[in-house]
Amino acid sequence: MDGLTEIARNVWNQGLLGVGVTEIIVSLLIFVTGAITRAFFVGTVLKKLERLTDDTDSEIDDALLESLKKPLGYIPITVAIYLIAIYLPLSGMAELFATNLIKAMIAFTIFSALANSVAPVFRAFTTSTVLTESMTKWLERAARLIIWVVGIGIIFDIFGIQIGPLVAGLGLFSVAVALGAQDFFKNLISGLLIIGENRFQPGDRIEVPGQIHGIVEDIGFRSTLIRMFDTAPMLVPNKDLSDVSVINHGNMLYRRISWTINLTYSTTQEQLSMICNQISKYIKSNDQFIENPNQESFARTEELAASSIDLRVLCYSNPVGFTDFSKIKQNLIFEIIKIVRTNGSEFAYPSRSVYIENSDQLDASKYLNDDLSEKISEDTNPQQSED
Repeated sequence: MDGLTEIARNVWNQGLLGVGVTEIIVSLLIFVTGAITRAFFVGTVLKKLERLTDDTDSEIDDALLESLKKPLGYIPITVAIYLIAIYLPLSGMAELFATNLIKAMIAFTIFSALANSVAPVFRAFTTSTVLTESMTKWLERAARLIIWVVGIGIIFDIFGIQIGPLVAGLGLFSVAVALGAQDFFKNLISGLLIIGENRFQPGDRIEVPGQIHGIVEDIGFRSTLIRMFDTAPMLVPNKDLSDVSVINHGNMLYRRISWTINLTYSTTQEQLSMICNQISKYIKSNDQFIENPNQESFARTEELAASSIDLRVLCYSNPVGFTDFSKIKQNLIFEIIKIVRTNGSEFAYPSRSVYIENSDQLDASKYLNDDLSEKISEDTNPQQSED
C-alpha cells in the first residue's frame, strides 16, 4: 500500500514534463482569473470609458475606443501568462519558450492595437478635402498591412526565425508569382488610377453605356463592387473600368428634363403662345425646378413635323434620387396635359393620309373657257365648218 501511495505522490509531483499537478492546477486558476479579469475589464472599465466618450462632440474618440476594445482585452491574458511563467519551475528550453511567448504576446497586443487604430485615425481625414473616401480606404489598408508585416517580423525574430533569408526566398518566389499574376497587377494599377483621377467614389451612381449601371459600394485592390438596381452585387475588375468611358451620375450638377411635345396642326398661333407661356411660368414658379446658369429653361415651339407641331420643354432640377425625380416628372406631365387641353388643343400622334387615284378618262373641255372650246371643236371638225 505504501508503494502505491509513493507512486501516486511521484505522479502528482512529476505531473507533465516535470511540472507537478499542483503547479498545473494553480496555473489553470491563474489563467481563469486572467480570463475573468478580462471580462470584467471589458464589461466595466471600457463601458465607463464609452460613457465618457459619448459626452464629447467628436466621433473619433468613440471609434478609437471601439477599435481598441479587443487589443486591450489581451492585456489581462498576457499578464496571466507572465505570472504562470514566473510561478512554474521552468528551465532550459521550456523557460526560453515561455519567455518568448510572453514577448510575442506583448508584441501582438501592441501591433493589434496599432492596426485597429488605423481606421478611426484615417476616418478623420475623410472630413477634409485633402483625401477622398476611396483614397482613405486604400491608405488605411496599406498602413494596416505594413503594421502587420512589421509585427509578424518582430514576432518571428523573437522566436529566432531569421527574416533575411525568408525575405530573399520570398523575393524569388514573388518574381515567379508576378509572371503569373499580371492581371492582378493590372487591376491594382488601374485601381490606383481610378482613385488618383477621382473617377468615382463609393456611393456614386455610375454607368458604362450598354453594360453596367449601378451604385459603387467599394473600390478594392483588384475589383470594384457595384450594387445593381436589382440589388445584386457585381464585382468588376478595375482594368475594365479604367479603359472604358464611365458616366458618373453621382457628380451631376443638375437633373435635366428635355421633352418634345407633339400638338395637332389645328392648334392656332395664339394657342401655341399661351401653352408655351403657361408651361414656362409653371417651371419658373415651382420649387421643384432650379435655374441652370449655363442654360435657360424654356418651353417653345420648335418644329413643324410631319404629323404635328412640336414644342420643346427644357428644365432642370436638383440631382435628387430616382424616386423623387420620377415624382417631379409626373407632376410636370400632369401640368402639361392640363395646360394643353385647357387651351383647346390636343396631342398629336403619327398619322398618314391615303389618296385613291381616279382611273376615269379626263375630259379636257371641262377645264377650258367657251371660246377656246369652240376653236378646238372647229379644228377637229373642218368639214362641218365649211358647209
